[in-house]
Amino acid sequence: MTGKQIIKLLPYQQPFLFVDELTMISSEGITGNYTFKTDEYFYKGHFKNNPITPGVILTECMAQIGVVCLGIYMLEDEISEDIKPQIALTSSQVDFFLPVLSGEKVTVVSEKEVFRFNKLKCKVKLLNEKGELVCRGKISGMIKA
Repeated sequence: MTGKQIIKLLPYQQPFLFVDELTMISSEGITGNYTFKTDEYFYKGHFKNNPITPGVILTECMAQIGVVCLGIYMLEDEISEDIKPQIALTSSQVDFFLPVLSGEKVTVVSEKEVFRFNKLKCKVKLLNEKGELVCRGKISGMIKA
C-alpha cells in the first residue's frame, strides 16, 4: 500500500486533515509531513497577532500520521475503498518543547511499540523544518476494519 493510498483511506477531510505526504512506511513505523497553512482556521484566535499552532492540533497531526496512517497500513488486507477503518484515540501523553508557527512544515516520526487486539501504541515525535524536536510522546488508538 502506498502513502497516497493510505491518505485516501483516512476518515478526515479539510479543514481537519493534517497529512500531506508519507515518506517512509513499514510495519515498524511511519514518517510523514504536513505544512500548516497560514490561513488555517485555528490561527484566527490562537493568539492575537501572534499565530501559534495549538498543542491539541500538533497532537492530532501526530495521531493522524503516527497512529492512524500506520494502523491503516497494518490492516491493509482488511481495509479498502468499500471497507473504511473505524478509529478511536485511547490515550495520549505529549511533551511540548518548541512552538510551530503558521506556514511551517513539520515531520512526524512514529515507531510502533505494540499492535495487539486492534490497539496500536506508538512512540511519536514531531520535528520542525530545522530538524528540531517540537514535541514527543506516546499515542494509542483502536483501529479496525
